[in-house]
Formats: sequence, C-alpha cells, structure tokens
Amino acid sequence: MQASTLPDVLAGENVLGRAKTGSGKTLAFGLPILARLASGGPAAPRRPRALVLVPTRELAQQVSDALEPLTRALNLRLAPVYGGTSISRQISALRRGVHLVVATPGRLTDLVERSACELGEIEMTVLDEADFMCDLGFLPAVRALLDATPSTGQRLLFSATLDREVEVLVRDYLPDPVLVAIDSETSQVTTLVRHALEAPDRAAQVALVTALAGGSGRTLVFVRTQRDADRVAESLSRAGVPAEPLHGGMPQGARTRALAGFTDGFYRVLVATDVAARGIHVDGIRLVIHLGPPEDAKTYQHRGGRTARAGADGADVLVTLPAERGKVRGLLRAVGIEARPEPTTPDDPIVLELAGPPAPRVSKDEIPQARVAGATGGRGPRVGAPRTGSGRDGEHRHARRDGGHRFARSGTAHGRPQRRPGAPAAAPAPAAPASTA
Repeated sequence: MQASTLPDVLAGENVLGRAKTGSGKTLAFGLPILARLASGGPAAPRRPRALVLVPTRELAQQVSDALEPLTRALNLRLAPVYGGTSISRQISALRRGVHLVVATPGRLTDLVERSACELGEIEMTVLDEADFMCDLGFLPAVRALLDATPSTGQRLLFSATLDREVEVLVRDYLPDPVLVAIDSETSQVTTLVRHALEAPDRAAQVALVTALAGGSGRTLVFVRTQRDADRVAESLSRAGVPAEPLHGGMPQGARTRALAGFTDGFYRVLVATDVAARGIHVDGIRLVIHLGPPEDAKTYQHRGGRTARAGADGADVLVTLPAERGKVRGLLRAVGIEARPEPTTPDDPIVLELAGPPAPRVSKDEIPQARVAGATGGRGPRVGAPRTGSGRDGEHRHARRDGGHRFARSGTAHGRPQRRPGAPAAAPAPAAPASTA
C-alpha cells in the first residue's frame, strides 16, 4: 500500500485506497502527513493542520503510538482524541497547540462543539477504516466534521470496501480521487488457513475453545456480546489459560490494560467483541477463534485479519453448533471458501495441530501481577477485578446520533463508565510490540 500510494499522496492528490488488513496503511498516510507538517510553522492553539479520523478508541491510540516517535523526531505535536479519557487534558493539549489530531468522530465532535478545536486550517484529512465508521453509525458525524474542514484540503480515504455510505463520502468529499486498489474486496490472505469446527452443545463448544487456546502462542477469541466476553475469559482463566476480556462496557483504563497485557504476554488469550475486529494489530497472534459465527462475511474477514498479517502465517477457526450449520455454510460461501463445519472434539488431531505446543496451565493463585506502563500510569492489571458490561457490545452507542450536527457549545455529558480496578494477569509469554497496519 505504501509503494502504491506515496507518490500520489506526496503529489497532493486525493487518494481512495482499498486493501486487505495488514497492508501498511498507517505509514501510507502518516509519512506524507508528517512530511507536509514538518515543512510548516509551529502549532497554533486549537487549530491543528492535519486530522486522522478512525472508528475506535483502540485504533486511535495505536495510530498515535505508531506516529508519535516520528512526530517527536520532527519536533511536531500529536494529540490522540477519543472517549473514555479525560476531555480536559485533551482540551489543554489543543490549547497549547498540536499539528496533528488522531480522533474518533464522537469525541472530536464534542471538542468542536465546545470550541476547543477548530478545523478551519486542516490541510490533510484521513478517513481510516471508513466502511467500519459508516457501519457503526458515524456517517452524520463524519460528514459534519468534513464540512468543517476546508474543501480545498487534501483528503485520503482508506477502506476495505467501497460501497454504500463510503460511495457517498467519496462522491461528496473526494473530488477526482486517485483509486489505489491493491487487491479485490473478496481476496483471501494466502498465509491464512481457515477451519470450521462444530461442537455438539454449548459446554462442548467452550471446551473446544479452551483446548484450541491452550497452546503457547497468542490467541484472539471473538464473541458476540459483552457478557460472553466476560464469561469466556473467566472460564479460560479457571481452566488455567490466562485470558482477559476486551469490550465496550469496560472503562477505558481497563481496556488499555487488557490490550497492553495481551501485547506484553501477561495474557495469552484476549476474548473480544467486535470492538477489536478492525485496526488493532498485535504481532504474533497465531490463532483467531470465532465462538459462533459472526454477523456477516465482512466481519468474518476482518476478524481473521488480526492474524497472518504482513506475510506471517496464521489460522482462523470457526467453532459453532449444529443449529448454526446453515449460517456457517452461507458465510463460508460468501467469502469463497468451500468447506463444511466438521464435528470435532477437544482431543482430535486437528485441535492439537491448531493449538500448537501446549503451554503450562496456570492457577489463579500463581498468576503474577502485571505491570503495564503508559496510559495507565504504570498500573498493570490487578488480581480479583470485577467484570462490567452485558448484552451486545456498547462501544458505539453514542455513534448513532441525529443527523443534524451543529457545532456550538454543548452542555451534554456522556455517561460515566463504571469503575473497574483491573484484571488478573498471567505469566509472561514472549513479548511482541503493538503497532497498526
């Protein structure tokens, strides 16, 4: 993606990019932004010169983490802006002046409405994971934010698919774009092996997931609801497989600690709702497990995209029930895979092959306390943390706003998340750095 887009972006063209996950989009837009910002003057209070919009808090933080060392080397200022963290600190950073803002639409809208951020001097705007932002209901907010930026500015849009609402954004905000499509929307990652396994009942399904996740490598388990994430993570931990949930019902500090603990190897398994299906990249995830079929083929593709990235090998495993057989077959056909769910038990050879070398089981009493630096102020996951959240993942409840955005000072405050002290940690596996693709 970088080789295909950099010449046009550096030449000032509007670029419409489509590529599979793990193709290097962050630096494809990040390097040209920083090159332009470095040639300009100092940052002005409340008036950034470049904007990157992303759908989730985790992706905002990871894009910021990827670009921050470069901005520091160039003496530029970057501000990550997303919910669940102190808005007063973000207002203070903007008042001091930043060159680049990496933001989720909801929080940036709040800041614009409070007159803490003005977008009238934005020279470059990036929409990353544009189709996912639209799927989450952010289209009205994205349009309002784009309307607040100069129409003469350069705009880049990156998306896995270029249909429906994305077409509207392209038509209205990217005049004469250069299209860069380095693969088709249904192309498969050649280093990713997909499997469909079937358990006879729910208890056997969880036992099968536990066996698959019992290897020494990093495993990402996707579930549909917040309650499922909490329950499955607790079940795995009781079985001696260190696991932690990640979902939108958790306070931002707990979400940050969970992802950092997984990245640093304190947890071998992360049990996530689809809040983690897009953008998040942790090196060394060798296995993605779906506990039940996802909602649609697009979600299935992007969940699997968390492994086998940048040429690495990986496996993607559907673990379903007999009642879901028809949906699974339709899902596999939709992505061009000729396979059927195979009845499987935890001791079948395919499970041992996918799990890899077994890791020692760890009792809760033996789990050491993780220490996670950074946004959590050095406080790592703590033993005995309560779970929060239930139902479907609530990460983007605020996204489905009314279409009529007005950028005026607003007194509306979002609800406060429940306090969550931390979560159990596990013996470190080999650490791998987090980054974005």
